[in-house]
Amino acid sequence: MATNLRINGRIWLEADERFFGIGRMELLEHIQQTGSINQAAKAMKMSYKRAWDLVQSMNAQAAAPLVSTQTGGEKGGGAIVTEEGLKYLNHFKALQQRFREFLEQETRLLPA
Repeated sequence: MATNLRINGRIWLEADERFFGIGRMELLEHIQQTGSINQAAKAMKMSYKRAWDLVQSMNAQAAAPLVSTQTGGEKGGGAIVTEEGLKYLNHFKALQQRFREFLEQETRLLPA
């Protein structure tokens, strides 16, 4: 058997379409840090349109919006991760950690 083998994978939440995964988790984290979808997109080297589409997709699929936006004005626009968004963010981070632990455990079971 080859050396340095490990089991790898990705996990995400979906219904009819993809709802939440690593990329969307990172997008929410960046929105939370910057208060801006545009700044979050820049931090991820993603177009604003792509980031906006992802936010719209999550908001449309969730029972309550994950991101709330405010249009520009004297102080400019902004975005915040809502309480619902924080619930999904925290749940998915924990799920991701358990998934990594599962992959590591299964990797240790590979034949030598």
